[in-house]
Amino acid sequence: MSFHHVAVATRDLEATHSFYTEVMGFRLAKAVVAPTGSAGGGWAKHLFYDTGDGEYIAFWDLHDETIPPGFETAISKGLGLPEWVNHIAFDARDLDGLADRCRRWQEHGIAVVELDHGFCRSIYATDPNGILVEFCADTRPLDERDAAEAARLLADAEPPLEALPSMTIHPALEPAG
Repeated sequence: MSFHHVAVATRDLEATHSFYTEVMGFRLAKAVVAPTGSAGGGWAKHLFYDTGDGEYIAFWDLHDETIPPGFETAISKGLGLPEWVNHIAFDARDLDGLADRCRRWQEHGIAVVELDHGFCRSIYATDPNGILVEFCADTRPLDERDAAEAARLLADAEPPLEALPSMTIHPALEPAG
């Protein structure tokens, strides 16, 4: 079963829209504007961006006096965790798609971190809300051996540590023009 959408809050709708359309290459597909239902009579925009295959990422643009104006949008930071813990990963389909996404990010002035996890390869950037976003491409299918190993590690109170994945840094490119 796939996701329909993942929804998170934004405090800067213009920057979020620009990032997800221009940098990520997603299309704004739908916007819903409705009351929040609070006693203060607030309202919100709920914007849906098409990520492909009928799946969306959505953002809440909140206008409600009962919600503190300085709320934290960076999910991990707000929980006191490192940035990499809570993140949103999108399917790059294959390594060529991953390379295309990497180049797109670089052309938008983003230095890209690439990790080879062994079964997949990923690139990472941070959106205007402080949320880590990832494009990931599988490099081999997961099979029953992977599932059996996952079950074994799940039950292991002190599992053996794996080596950190190999990392490549792709520098941001100078904007054309």
